[in-house]
Amino acid sequence: MAGLTAGGLGALVGSPADLTLIRMQADSTLPVAQRRNYKGVVDAMSRIVKEDGVGGLFRGAGPTVVRAMALNMGMLASNDQVKEMIADAGYPGQPAVVGGSLIAGFFAAACSLPFDYVKTQIQKMKAGPDGKMPYTGPIDCAAKTLAARGPFAFYTGFPTYCVRIAPHAVMTLLVLAQLPKWEASVGL
Repeated sequence: MAGLTAGGLGALVGSPADLTLIRMQADSTLPVAQRRNYKGVVDAMSRIVKEDGVGGLFRGAGPTVVRAMALNMGMLASNDQVKEMIADAGYPGQPAVVGGSLIAGFFAAACSLPFDYVKTQIQKMKAGPDGKMPYTGPIDCAAKTLAARGPFAFYTGFPTYCVRIAPHAVMTLLVLAQLPKWEASVGL
């Protein structure tokens, strides 16, 4: 529960920066007439506030929070189980810690990518010529994606996403495993 809460709160706080990043990255992929042409992060954030209000900075925050919670769930739930299985197979200690964290990185990616996909679609969407947004929210985005492209659409780019997320999970879990040793060495 603590991991889910920490992941969710961290994602909520970082949501405006994540939205700005997604929009700036997506801008170059749009036709010239549809580009937002942000000059930088400050310009992007100030224009988002000017055009959509302060709440506009949190477009896609719901899926961002859920994605972070799913990532933490996949990472934390699988890590302990895998470490136990590796230790039971005769490889205790550091091999279990490293092996568990590597496999946990895979599960973190597998659990969170569908939410990341929806989050990205919501954050980069732009009103069409009729003034309507393509999606009314995350559930509408997920339903339309599922209907149009099937369930595997949510795993578009999985190998790349795995390479992005797995090192984060590995480093987090390796540091987490070392914390008790570091605390003991300083007398905590």
